[in-house]
Amino acid sequence: MKLILTTEVSGLGAPGDVVEVKDGYGRNYLVPRGFAIRWTRGAESQIASIKNARAAREIRDLGSAQEVAGRLGGLKVRLRTRAGEAGRLFGSVTTGDIAEAVKAAGGPQLDRRRIVIENAIKSVGTHRISVRLHPEVVANLDVEVLAG
Repeated sequence: MKLILTTEVSGLGAPGDVVEVKDGYGRNYLVPRGFAIRWTRGAESQIASIKNARAAREIRDLGSAQEVAGRLGGLKVRLRTRAGEAGRLFGSVTTGDIAEAVKAAGGPQLDRRRIVIENAIKSVGTHRISVRLHPEVVANLDVEVLAG
């Protein structure tokens, strides 16, 4: 099955890429979740608009990605959230929360889809997260979660 990706799918491709996948994977997972649309000649014209939108959001090149990674490395990010007596959070910290906290700390505007949280953040303390700035650049960031 030939599909056009609308969002980044790890291990498969970036938005605007035309990929060939097994029928079941495309029909049961990618298309229903909005990660891809079926490839047709008419949909081919949408590829340009998808790639233009991606280019506007994406950090321009490797050099600027490394510069942003350097800025993120020296940043102190604090996030206040509700927590119980033992330091356990009510809910968990999301990638959107982290993107807002980075912006509030004086950092760059980050796309929440580029933030990777290995294990769900459900407790107060310092947690290490990764930010995929560029296919070749991954920045690590320490986020301090405080009870508030």
